[in-house]
Amino acid sequence: MHDTASGGEETCDNGRVTTNTNRILEGLDEAQAAAARAVSGPVRILAGAGAGKTRTITRRIAYACATGAWNPSQSLAVTFSVKAAAEMRTRLADLGVPQVKAATFHSAALRQLRRVWPDLSESYFPSIVEDSRTLIGRALTRVTGGEEPDAATVRAVGAEIDWTKVSLIAPEDYARVCAATHRQPPAELEPDAMADVITAYEQEKTGRGRIDFNDILLMTCHVLEHFDEAAASIRSRVRWLTVDEYQDVSPLQHRLMTLWRGGRDDVCVVGDPAQTIYSFAGATSYYLLSFPNEFHTLSADIALENDYRSTPQIVHCANRVLAASPMRGDYLRLRSAREAGRRIVRTSYDTDEQEAQGVARRIAALIAQGESPNDIAVLMRINAQAPIVRAALGRMGIRSRVRRDVAGAEASLIDSSAAAAKAAAEDLSAAKAGEVSLSTIHAAKGLEWKHVFLIGCSEGLLPFGMSGAGTGVEETQRLEEERRLFYVGVTRGEDTVTMSFAASKDGVGGGMMRTPSRFLR
Repeated sequence: MHDTASGGEETCDNGRVTTNTNRILEGLDEAQAAAARAVSGPVRILAGAGAGKTRTITRRIAYACATGAWNPSQSLAVTFSVKAAAEMRTRLADLGVPQVKAATFHSAALRQLRRVWPDLSESYFPSIVEDSRTLIGRALTRVTGGEEPDAATVRAVGAEIDWTKVSLIAPEDYARVCAATHRQPPAELEPDAMADVITAYEQEKTGRGRIDFNDILLMTCHVLEHFDEAAASIRSRVRWLTVDEYQDVSPLQHRLMTLWRGGRDDVCVVGDPAQTIYSFAGATSYYLLSFPNEFHTLSADIALENDYRSTPQIVHCANRVLAASPMRGDYLRLRSAREAGRRIVRTSYDTDEQEAQGVARRIAALIAQGESPNDIAVLMRINAQAPIVRAALGRMGIRSRVRRDVAGAEASLIDSSAAAAKAAAEDLSAAKAGEVSLSTIHAAKGLEWKHVFLIGCSEGLLPFGMSGAGTGVEETQRLEEERRLFYVGVTRGEDTVTMSFAASKDGVGGGMMRTPSRFLR
């Protein structure tokens, strides 16, 4: 890992960096400022948890525009969630560059498609399927000849269809990919049958003149590849590209990025390999780690390793989890920029019920000491762990809010001002009421709380479904994903992190006894 930056000091039209431009860099540490000044050519920023990633990239965009290096109206910043895009837009507006577009991949591509569509087709723009479950159910029934599938089956098959699309795997290649990678299709389907379901789903969808969310990206790629005038129009508005959460890009998103660039190299990618937790949905850190290989020379390759969020005790715990990884060379080692805090608390309970009650009592004690419920979160591996904790909190008169999983970091949502306003209203309502957050670790990514309770830290839960150490490639990769997930959970905490596990679900005789998670060792 190294820090490099090319070029001299950027100047405005009058040959001097203005006071306003200098103000944009105020408060940045040395690495952040170096990243903000690197405004040309390919740039990679490896940003650890709590390292001020959003602050750095929005300052970089504002600095580039203020110095005249970029045209704001030709600048695009993409990220993976509606909320993150809205936050980026707010910060950019506050920095004086509201013209810069900040959006999710899907919303940016949709806007581009709709703008060029009249020049490509005389037909109406296809409507978007916001809930594809009915179409998936019909496709399954057509192929299997069975009864209407249950919701879990439809959900699993839908996830597999999405995976093939973002992985750029055509139905006719699906069986071959399964054979080569030992991938097991969902719902006990044979690979050939799953391929037939994918084909039937596409027929059900296109026969109704509909497209799904990933079709938006595929269609945009098609336009950029085969329609020169439309492609030139789209690229003219993506002269300078910034991609956040680059460790989560899929092959499809990377293809779209490459086509947006059209051979130009003014692109900045930002991410953290240790926070890749959506591999099951097609995300991969490969593109972040191999970014230097895509270009002959990087203008800057900068690591942000100062964690301004968490105490040294929390950072030490997070570093220790990653240090045991066979991939530790790919991960940053964080340094806490805060004063020493409280030690990490690890607690064992006999049963899940006792764990829920114990966590509720600790939360009640924090609230009694003056802490706001809004600053407290209980994180878990799966949604099924939430009800028992919520019930325990309710018995103590503590309100709670369940944050739902949104696969692929909300990639399925089309970004809009209405969606952003709705999300903001929900957060404001929760803040006014005073509610403890209950969330899976996946749904907590990108968020932070003063006090975090990480429950279910036992083998089989976290890591989930792992039996033994495992030596196969697939199991090794699954274990590494679980390690990264644990790391993300730990680094959501600012002041305290409390870890716990229950020895069994229902007590002695109530099932298999659990052992502490290997990540606690």
